[in-house]
Amino acid sequence: MKDYVITISRQFGCGAHEIATKLSEKLSIPYYDKEILKRAAKDSGFDERLFVFYDEKPTGSFLFNISADGYTTVTDTGITLEDKIFQYQFDTIRKLAEEGSCIIIGRCSDYVLRDFPNLLKIFLHANNDFRRERVINQYGISEKSAAKEIKTTDKKRARFHNFYSEYKWGDACNYDLSIDVSRIGIDDTVELIADYINKKYA
Repeated sequence: MKDYVITISRQFGCGAHEIATKLSEKLSIPYYDKEILKRAAKDSGFDERLFVFYDEKPTGSFLFNISADGYTTVTDTGITLEDKIFQYQFDTIRKLAEEGSCIIIGRCSDYVLRDFPNLLKIFLHANNDFRRERVINQYGISEKSAAKEIKTTDKKRARFHNFYSEYKWGDACNYDLSIDVSRIGIDDTVELIADYINKKYA
């Protein structure tokens, strides 16, 4: 089978982390989420806490956008700290994809890798009841705060993605698969993606 990269964009609380973990085990390929921040910090020399602080947060800068053929150098004047952080993060995503088959969670990876061969772009979503139950049980968020946390996190991810990308976050037209996890569950979502991979890249 050819090397391939799966990028997963996701609504908060739809089970993306659990799905990526199980899919990684089933396909015997690595997946990267917070690990991207650790590696970007190591490669850049910046404190890892900076990457954590700015993780998938919309920037206030209009000086930097992803280009298909490379990035503005970090030594250029006028580039904000946020943009330097994101540039290193995007470079890390490209490096990980070049190392072999893998799964990459969020962080505009679907757009960063848009010209990458054998790219499978997935968007995971679910209904509000499913998501609310998960964030309460999985993350210890109170029932009172759950709905607000879901809305805030989704808004943050959408703004970050839409700023750096020409693709609209969550628009089914921009993904190979858009899956409602609440309809078929975690395990069947894993099976669906794995079956698609086997048919497309075998």
